[in-house]
Amino acid sequence: MKKVIAFLIRYVPRTYLQRISGLGLKVLGLFYSGRAVACPVCERQYRKFLPYGRINTRENALCPNCLSLERHRLIWVYLQQQTDFFKTKKKVLHIAPEACYIPRFEKIHGDGYITADIESPLAKVKMDIHQIPFEGNTFDVVLCNHVLEHVRDDIQAMREIHRVLKPGGFAILQIPFFNPVPDVTFEDSTITDKREREKIFGQDDHVRKYGHDYPQRIAQSGLTPIEDKFVFTLPEDQVKKFGLVRSEVIYRGNK
Repeated sequence: MKKVIAFLIRYVPRTYLQRISGLGLKVLGLFYSGRAVACPVCERQYRKFLPYGRINTRENALCPNCLSLERHRLIWVYLQQQTDFFKTKKKVLHIAPEACYIPRFEKIHGDGYITADIESPLAKVKMDIHQIPFEGNTFDVVLCNHVLEHVRDDIQAMREIHRVLKPGGFAILQIPFFNPVPDVTFEDSTITDKREREKIFGQDDHVRKYGHDYPQRIAQSGLTPIEDKFVFTLPEDQVKKFGLVRSEVIYRGNK
């Protein structure tokens, strides 16, 4: 199972995976029936989550029903416990939207919930993050999860996010870190070979390897960076039940 999932996510384009993976994984989930873990997003329970990863496969990672990963479940719990995201209707821009969130966020925020991406078949709006096609001060929340490592100019992208956020709004700006994490983010646009990118940046469609200076990069956009170690405040039984990872930090940018 590990090898099959690793092969699919490494070699099948994301746009195709998003269209075809849902039903197959739901069927596979029937073989994982149990109550040891529970997805807070879709509220389904299993004896464990599916493995996931391109090279280094992570155990207990992928929810077979809604396709949430550890980071998605953590963000869900964070928004639930640390914000009023689920309590009041908001204007939300969701960049490169994850399938596990879309129907649930639409139910809460209605027409105020806008999905956008340059290529995703799940998005309502085709959009280049370097030039977001919305007026300034439009959104209460921007969700941008594992996107910035792919784009040409991440700081320009975050400047655009800052521009379209309302004063008092916030963005969730998650990115991957690969060990060893450098002190300073490394990027080199001359590296175009996919295998070389995978070796240096951790994935063949990444263009930078983020370092400990990530909050400073957020600050360059005008946003106020917050490194929230929310997961460390959760009880151990909840971390295990939801299949979370203690090392995941929530990166938030406030306007």
